[in-house]
Amino acid sequence: MSFYDRVILPWGINLACGGKPIAKQRAKIVPRATGEVLEIGIGSGLNLPFYDTAKVDKVWGLEPSAEMRRMAKKVAGQVDLPVEFLDLPGEEIPLDDHSVDTVLVTYTLCTIPDAARALIQMRRVLKPEGMLLFCEHGMAPDEAVRRWQNRIDGVWSKFSGGCHLNRPIDELITDAGFHINDMDTMYIPGPRTHCFNYWGAAQAV
Repeated sequence: MSFYDRVILPWGINLACGGKPIAKQRAKIVPRATGEVLEIGIGSGLNLPFYDTAKVDKVWGLEPSAEMRRMAKKVAGQVDLPVEFLDLPGEEIPLDDHSVDTVLVTYTLCTIPDAARALIQMRRVLKPEGMLLFCEHGMAPDEAVRRWQNRIDGVWSKFSGGCHLNRPIDELITDAGFHINDMDTMYIPGPRTHCFNYWGAAQAV
């Protein structure tokens, strides 16, 4: 792994994903988590301050980047919440079947190399009544924006740690065997190619 990928990129992602528009999105979805929570791509721990500690028993933080985990552990030390880190990618969840109440995934499905496989793993570890909470950016509804997303996606992904601009988030979730209970979408402030957001909740069917 290059110095850029190992050190510079995690700090860049932390900066880009720590802005006010994205923080407002996190505030809409993270407090809905309950019980035993698996957070996919916990990154630098930006979601941790948004959990409702009265409703959450524990957070499992899945994150393959050592530098991201190092940053997240600092944040975890500042919240009243048990957090255990797992050094694995989203396609390899080392938890038992039907073992968590909530899976939380925010601004991560864009980057997981095999997002479909990762979502199947998320469904596997969720309890039958468990909830998948998601907040992601992805394919825009406007044709002109989609054209630009498709044009620049290849170059963008090379410099952004594999982030893709044009993934159809709702389709990925339903194709993995989930029913979306509620979902909202909108452009948040920023380049329209990067800022069409989906957020909501889904359950396995």
